[in-house]
Amino acid sequence: MYKILTLNKISEKGLNTLTENYTHSDSEQNPDGILLRSFKMHDMELPKSLLAVARCGAGVNNIPLDKCTEQGVVVFNTPGANANAVKELVLTALLISSRKIIDGYNWTQTLTDDAAAKVEKGKSQFGGPELYGKKLGVIGLGAIGVLVANAAETLGMEVMGYDPYLSVKSAWLVDKDVKRASLDELIRESDYITIHVPYLPSTKGMLGEEEFAKVKKGVRVLNLARGELVDNKAIKAALADGRVGCYVTDFPNEEVIGVENVITLPHLGASTPEAEDNCAVMAAEEMMDYLENGNIVNSVNFPRVNIDPSDDDLPRVGVFTHNAKIEAITNAVGEFAHIISSKYKTQGEFGYALFVVDGDANKAAENTAKVNGVIRTRVAGIK
Repeated sequence: MYKILTLNKISEKGLNTLTENYTHSDSEQNPDGILLRSFKMHDMELPKSLLAVARCGAGVNNIPLDKCTEQGVVVFNTPGANANAVKELVLTALLISSRKIIDGYNWTQTLTDDAAAKVEKGKSQFGGPELYGKKLGVIGLGAIGVLVANAAETLGMEVMGYDPYLSVKSAWLVDKDVKRASLDELIRESDYITIHVPYLPSTKGMLGEEEFAKVKKGVRVLNLARGELVDNKAIKAALADGRVGCYVTDFPNEEVIGVENVITLPHLGASTPEAEDNCAVMAAEEMMDYLENGNIVNSVNFPRVNIDPSDDDLPRVGVFTHNAKIEAITNAVGEFAHIISSKYKTQGEFGYALFVVDGDANKAAENTAKVNGVIRTRVAGIK
C-alpha cells in the first residue's frame, strides 16, 4: 500500500483517481508520495521514504528541486492540464486591457440617482479599441500559448509567435496563419504582447528596460505566466511615459498594486473547477505510473523514461544517477537478473535508468546501489 501525503486541498476527482493500492491524507507518516498545489516545501524536511512529488499545476517554484534531485525524488508537474482555463483568462485580459470595463463598472457603482442620463453623458471616458485587426505577439508557444494564438486568430487578430524551442506537437497544433517572428520583431510590431514561458534564471525579467524601449507606443502587456518574467521597475517607467498603455498581471505585489493603468488579478489563471480536476487527475496518474511501473513522464528534475507495461508483469528496477557510467549499472543489474529491456537518459549531470528484468529484482537493485554515481535504486510495482 502506497501512502500519499496531501499538502493542499486536492480535487476529489484527482484523489478518486488513486486506486485501492493507495491511502491519502494530510497527515500521512513516512509517505511514498506527495500531492500538492501551492504549498511551500522549501523549509520542509523530506521524509526518507519519499519517492515522488506531484504538483497539480505547471509551476514548481514552491518545491526544493535541488534537494529532491540529490535524493532521487522525482518531481512531476502537469503541463497543459490548466491550459484552457488560462487561455480564457488571457482572452479576458485582452478585452479588459482594451476596453475600460473595470473602470466603467466601478464608475457605474457610484451612480445613485438619474443613472441612465449620467451613463449616456459619461460613457465616452471608458472607450477603447477593438481587438479585430490588431497585432498580438505571443511569447512562448507551449500548451497555453498555442491555445491563445489560435483563439486570437478566430477573433480576427493578426498573431505573431516567438518560441525558439517550439515542440513538434505545438508546431502541429498552432494555426497556420500564426506568423513565426523573432523576439525583436514581435516586440516592435505588436499592439498587444502576452507572455507564456516558464520562469527560469534565463527568463527572469524577460520583458525589461531594453525590450520596453523598442515597443510600439501604447502597447498592452499581459502577464498571466509568472510575475518575475516582467521587470516591475521597467514596466512602471514604460507606463509612466506612455510606451505601455496597460499592464495586466495575474501576480499582484506591492510594486504594481495601485499603479495607474495596471490591472491586477488575484492569480486566477487556473482557478476553475475544471482545471483543478484536470491537474489533480494528471498528477495522480503520473505518480501512480512511476510508483507502479517506474515510468517518468512530465518530470521537471529527471528525464523522461517510459517503457510500456507488458502482459509479463515482470519487475522493474529504477536507478537514479549522478555522473555515473551506464555500463557499470547494467553489469550490476545483470549479475542478479536477466535484462529484458532497458532505457537510460540523462538531464545534465543527473540521469535515470529503467530495467525490465527476469530474476531477483531486489538483489539487482541492492547491487546497483553500490555502483559509483548511483543516488538511489528502487523496485517498482504494487506495494
